[in-house]
Amino acid sequence: MKNDIDVDIRVPIHTRYLRMIGRIGEEVARETDCPEEIRETLPNLLAIVLTEGVVNAIKHAHSADPEGDLHVRINVSKKDLVVRIYDTGIGFDLDAVPPPSLTSNGLEEKGRGIFIIRSLMDTVKYIRSDDANVLEMRKNLV
Repeated sequence: MKNDIDVDIRVPIHTRYLRMIGRIGEEVARETDCPEEIRETLPNLLAIVLTEGVVNAIKHAHSADPEGDLHVRINVSKKDLVVRIYDTGIGFDLDAVPPPSLTSNGLEEKGRGIFIIRSLMDTVKYIRSDDANVLEMRKNLV
């Protein structure tokens, strides 16, 4: 019996779809076959990384093309969950993003999304694939 999940989401580039994308991620997480201790936190974790990644794509990668589509793909296998957010921007060096500084108001905004994503996921990559850049976030499920 195969329990893999593959969800492909395409929506207009607009922040009003953030909650919908987060809810889709939460539902995928609830249906994921993994240990209970992971499943308890996975819905919130997935909603957070999806929101942070999508906001970054809208804000930084798609600012020059606000009429395009946002493409998100969620894959779940027996051993891991992989989220990919595709963008058509100029790209960036993930390793050059410094952690945000702590201010009197909390973490500064610059670099905060990537910091949160890295804190919650096991591996994070930003690579060029065909005609798009891909933010790939992976969480081990075993």
